[in-house]
Amino acid sequence: MSLALIKDTLGWLKKEPDSFYTFTVLGASGDLAKKKIYPTLWWLFRDGLLPKKTVFVGYARSVLSIEDIKKKTKPYMKLRDGDEARLAEFFKANRYVKGSYTDASEFEHLGEVISAMEAKDEKANRLYYLALPPSVYKDVTKNISSGAMGKKGWTRVIIEKPFGRDLESSTDLANHISALYSEDQLYRIDHYLGKEMVQNLMIVRFGNRIFGPIWNRDSIASVVISFKEPFGTQGRGGYFDDFGIIRDVMQNHLFQILSLVAMEKPASTSAEDMRNEKVKVLKCIEELKLSDTVLGQYIGDPDGEGDAKEGYLDDPTVPRGSVTPTFAAAVFRIKNEKWDGVPFILRCGKALNERKAEVRIQFRDVPGDIFKGECKRNELVIRVQPNEAVYCKFMTKQPGMSFKPEETELDLTYGSRYKGVVMPDAYERLILDVFSGNQINFVRTDELYEAWRIFTPVLHQIETEKPKPIPYKYGSRGPKENDELCEKNNFHFSGTYKWKNPNL
Repeated sequence: MSLALIKDTLGWLKKEPDSFYTFTVLGASGDLAKKKIYPTLWWLFRDGLLPKKTVFVGYARSVLSIEDIKKKTKPYMKLRDGDEARLAEFFKANRYVKGSYTDASEFEHLGEVISAMEAKDEKANRLYYLALPPSVYKDVTKNISSGAMGKKGWTRVIIEKPFGRDLESSTDLANHISALYSEDQLYRIDHYLGKEMVQNLMIVRFGNRIFGPIWNRDSIASVVISFKEPFGTQGRGGYFDDFGIIRDVMQNHLFQILSLVAMEKPASTSAEDMRNEKVKVLKCIEELKLSDTVLGQYIGDPDGEGDAKEGYLDDPTVPRGSVTPTFAAAVFRIKNEKWDGVPFILRCGKALNERKAEVRIQFRDVPGDIFKGECKRNELVIRVQPNEAVYCKFMTKQPGMSFKPEETELDLTYGSRYKGVVMPDAYERLILDVFSGNQINFVRTDELYEAWRIFTPVLHQIETEKPKPIPYKYGSRGPKENDELCEKNNFHFSGTYKWKNPNL
């Protein structure tokens, strides 16, 4: 059922059935390509969601054969019984070119290899995916522009985060890339924008009459956007320590969700109208202050098992004595008529008590309470992962003879409402969006500028002053100061209600 639904939405495939497409993975020997990009391309190919004339080209500095790529990527491809013949077809459509990222002549060679494959076709389009470290973005984008652009159709370039480290480096990269490509050729990928429930925010907000009149400062007390991981750095501490949790999660994933929650209704669902509204709301957010943050770093739990016994500083890849936060909570204020006075609390962390990403919109207390303080606040919760769901906490009468209020929920759990529907992975959605030219789920240059404007001062202050993060135990809810920050900013955690997954 889900495949049929997806195919019905791919009208662009029918418009250009005879066009030739080349999807080039730059950094084909790396972890991202191995674990995400090649498996995603395989799933799309297997399910018949890509144009028939699509070939895949891997490019990296390593000496590799297609068989090498197959061995590296196969463990991540989630193969099913009977997939082997289709998998053989997929790798038959693969090529590999060895080359440098900094040598322009080797990109000219890559362009010639692709041109030879396109020779028999009147229309041919090219997609380049930069599964690369940011240190080579400038060289690679320049070399694609000078030596490997398509001559028979469009060329689109997909760039992975991080898009810089601060406002200055991000602006420098943006200016470099903007001099080479038009905005409609650039696809800055934030995979969180490809998640089902993040995309569902638009429909929930603007497709339901009940939410419009109450989606503002008059009815909403606070908004909490959370991202929790139950594991630590697991040997990736070197990379993580260089960026930290704010750059890794909050400045991009969570801020994109914030803009979708807070923006005004766009004029249409077109990419430009949507992104215009996101930028408008970001411009109303003040720079983050250190006094509005809680920074934490996990320590080992002596009573834990396995990895839980080890703290962040016990990871051998983490520099000794590092004060890089593995947990951050921050309060943002939007200075406009709709949201003035409503705190937006973003929190994210590693080595916490559960895996969860959600938006929690808490409404104000009922005025004129006649139930002696027994009513809890209503909440609209959008669970992004795991177990995608939209549910609303509200009060109802406890069964029996009493007149006592009790918390319950109106629940739309995807696994229960849409049984048997397998939702596409975020990368699958976003790569299909690039093929179709739909930029609605990609980050525009001015969005990036505003996000870095808000975060850069506090990031520089943290790097200069090196405040010691608050220790919290592996497997806990994080520092208790996080709860205090939420309470101070009008978010009431009662602890009396826990959502029950109806599929269990």
